[in-house]
Amino acid sequence: MVAELEKIMYDDSGGFRAAYISDTNGFWHFHPECELVLNIKSNGTRIIGDSVELFDQYDMVFFAGNIPHCWNYYRHNNTLQEKPGIIVHFKLSSIGDELLSQHEFHDFKKLLYEAERGIVFSVEDAKKAEKHFVQMVNNKGIDKMIDFFNLIKVLTSSERKGYLCSENYKLAYDERGNKRMTDVYTYIRENYFKPISLDDIAKIAVMSPFAFSRYFKKNCGAGFVEYLNRVRTNKACYLLRETEYQVQDIAMECGFASISNFNKQFRKTEGISPRDYRAQFN
Repeated sequence: MVAELEKIMYDDSGGFRAAYISDTNGFWHFHPECELVLNIKSNGTRIIGDSVELFDQYDMVFFAGNIPHCWNYYRHNNTLQEKPGIIVHFKLSSIGDELLSQHEFHDFKKLLYEAERGIVFSVEDAKKAEKHFVQMVNNKGIDKMIDFFNLIKVLTSSERKGYLCSENYKLAYDERGNKRMTDVYTYIRENYFKPISLDDIAKIAVMSPFAFSRYFKKNCGAGFVEYLNRVRTNKACYLLRETEYQVQDIAMECGFASISNFNKQFRKTEGISPRDYRAQFN
């Protein structure tokens, strides 16, 4: 199965669309529009081209059109938070070559070139951009355009950004392989709180455990067990920040077999204990 073409609907017949993220962003898809996403308060795994990364609060990414992508959000009580973030789509044709050729748009034109590999920005940049995202959702007409260019100003001024896709990434990559990995990530997202063996996950990929181990590490950059522990810890971070659950209850809810294993894996990933992590937000 290949990535699905998504048709972006513009409610004001314009070339710029801003909306709060919903559950519809979780399937493997692409579209010709450029996409800019600010995650405000959720966490999970994002897959953009051949990039697979965990994300948390104030994750902001920008990528060019026609790059397949999807977001796997970790849900609380099987539901996605209300208004977890904002997504902006725009057509390059709505800006136009003549405007982009002007000297004042040199930095933006460079940013568009870099977006062919996808760009991830710092948390500081994301917080600076937040008000412009929100205003784009609420405004129309010239005010919406002003918000958009203020947002672009934040992006082009960034001094801390990185690429998402590999240097050799091409749009003609193995779609079947990416669909296989998307199925694996989705299964982990929906079952991370349960015991998941290598045999279990290899069956999802329709591969032998040995072949899957090599395949997963090649595509993800981490071993399966390491990645699963990172997913569980990422979810634990959210619960420690956003709820008052007891630490031992969070350990169980996130799929850790014991509180000692939870503490060990959490320290390995975050560098501090779960209790000290929570204390930072009180």
